[in-house]
Amino acid sequence: MDARKEHTSKKETIRKVLRYVGRYWYYLIGAIVLALVVVVLTLFGPILNGWAIDCILEKGAVDFERLAQIIKLIIIVMILNALAQWLMARCNNNLTFYVSRDIRNDLMDRIEILPFRFLDAKPTGDITSAMIADVDQFADGLLLGFTQLFTGVITIVGTLLFMFRQNVLIAFVVVVVTPLSLFVASFIAKRTYHLFTRQAFLRGKQTAYMDEIIQNQKVVKAYSHEDEAIATFDEMNREFEKVARKAVFFSSLTNPSTRFVNNIVYALVVVFGAMQVLAGRMSVGQLSCFLNYASQYTKPFNEISAVMAELQNAIACAARVFSLIEETPQIPESEHAVRLTDVKGHVSLDNVSFSYEPEQKLIEELNLDVEPGQRVAIVGPTGCGKTTLINLLMRFYDVTAGSIQVENVDIRNVTRESLRESYGMVLQETWLHAGTIRENISMGKKDATLEEVVAAAKAAHCHSFIKQLPQGYDTPMGEDGGGLSQGQRQLLCIARVMLCLPPMLILDEATSSIDTRTELKIQNAFAKMMEGRTSFIVAHRLSTIRNADIILVMKDGHIIEKGNHEQLLARNGFYAKLYYSGKMETEKA
Repeated sequence: MDARKEHTSKKETIRKVLRYVGRYWYYLIGAIVLALVVVVLTLFGPILNGWAIDCILEKGAVDFERLAQIIKLIIIVMILNALAQWLMARCNNNLTFYVSRDIRNDLMDRIEILPFRFLDAKPTGDITSAMIADVDQFADGLLLGFTQLFTGVITIVGTLLFMFRQNVLIAFVVVVVTPLSLFVASFIAKRTYHLFTRQAFLRGKQTAYMDEIIQNQKVVKAYSHEDEAIATFDEMNREFEKVARKAVFFSSLTNPSTRFVNNIVYALVVVFGAMQVLAGRMSVGQLSCFLNYASQYTKPFNEISAVMAELQNAIACAARVFSLIEETPQIPESEHAVRLTDVKGHVSLDNVSFSYEPEQKLIEELNLDVEPGQRVAIVGPTGCGKTTLINLLMRFYDVTAGSIQVENVDIRNVTRESLRESYGMVLQETWLHAGTIRENISMGKKDATLEEVVAAAKAAHCHSFIKQLPQGYDTPMGEDGGGLSQGQRQLLCIARVMLCLPPMLILDEATSSIDTRTELKIQNAFAKMMEGRTSFIVAHRLSTIRNADIILVMKDGHIIEKGNHEQLLARNGFYAKLYYSGKMETEKA
């Protein structure tokens, strides 16, 4: 990214942040007003200190009565200052919390409507990093930035006014020298933004890799891939360390550089002030007051320069978050989209074509007509388009050409919710969420009674192992069914479908992780469940395929053969070759 594009991107990100901040303008105004109060009370302190010093009239002569009044006033000012700082911090904290909350809500809302094409291509850990780590980094920078900038800018303006009121010559010296501090801070900040942007990207990449390794720890250990995984992570860590070191190094130069300039300012004030005292143009108390102002005037430059690195990091993180929030959502539902009602299970595909990548053709001109209640088995070699066909039926992806119809209505003209409610899915890969056994089974039917849940569990042959759990159906389990075997997880997913009993079923290797004895029972339960329901079955086992009304043999995205088991064997084509070569299992291994 060249300098001009980087500057434009940064400005655009800041504008987006300000739009979120603008929703809570009352906290922003409150923080600014309270910052003004804090600065005024803080700047009044040196004046009181100067008055107190000037109470020393001469050696052995002190105006104690006036000094006592000044001390009381100092105490009142300190109490009011502390109260104003506390209220300002509350305003800043609330502003930061609500802004970061809104950003996370918008991020979650966008994730829910992002197309599967994006979610399949984007590592989960990268999205998680943006939603948690990047938003946290942004919130920390925003809070620190608001706190320091409000008080810093007002302090600079306020001290300038007070200094010019005290002594124009010395105030002019201060004003001439201090722009050097701003120049140094700006010069360094411009060179750290792209480093923090790169750091945020690498952090997301690291998180994605760790997420992948942790989720697939069994595979890593099974293939003794630990050393390679560690080596890959070390390489990523070294790259992250290299960028992070540069970012921290350059950003850390800001504070000492500005402090050096500010110390020069302070020294000049001491020299010129001492000359003014010797010339009788200032009292010692006024000089003391002026030195305090000079210190307070330079202090905000140090604080603002220190926060510049945090702000650069915050803006870089915010840019990553906004890029995700602004991702193109899935194709919206048609204005005239209707709800599917009274679904019988008539499904037809008319010249359907689809590809994940434009240059790589997958499904081309696929035609199929399924009557209500038919069982359709889909077989074929790996990569032929079986799972892709399931994704198209559920409208997880939209067809590139042609149409898919349910009850003679194009699925692009029906609501996604009603379409997916019409299907029951059991996949080879199980999906369970953190919660109780009962909550996972009743996911598709929230108002299900315990009796209905138990009946579905019995039909799926998982009631017996559920009763053996410590709290039965109220037993909590971890994310993705932690603590249960793969077979038990799949039985719970089968029970979930049996509870809803939708008019159409999709079974993609639904019994792949279940033992042979239980599978025979499940097949009987499936047979009853599939009676009168249109079913699409992706399977390799002959026992599943043989009873299908229609067997679709797919190869390279095309249906090359169609018929029942006996018809396809008699044809002695591709299906027969798969069958006789042992590509379809006759029994569970």
